[in-house]
Amino acid sequence: MVSSAPEFYLHVRLYIDVIVMIGSLIVQAIALIHCVTQRGDGFQAIGTLPKGAWIAILAVCMVLTYVIGPIGIFGLVGLAAALIYLLDVRPGLRDLSDGKGFW
Repeated sequence: MVSSAPEFYLHVRLYIDVIVMIGSLIVQAIALIHCVTQRGDGFQAIGTLPKGAWIAILAVCMVLTYVIGPIGIFGLVGLAAALIYLLDVRPGLRDLSDGKGFW
């Protein structure tokens, strides 16, 4: 008697990988777009990496996540970099501009 469990497992794994990939790329794209639209002097004012460094980090990590996948080490580092930007740098930039703005 042949079981269909391995085939089912592979389909479920594929769907989960695609969902994680799309979610990771969306988070990284939001961080990259936000970084590109900010003024460069604000990054120095809050004491973080310069704008160019953040753009380079986020762009390279996004490309590596797309090429290698979100489950590998580069995908996890890319997601971590995007989350650090969104949860640490973005609020600092928002506080610097008195909370005004679309983002």
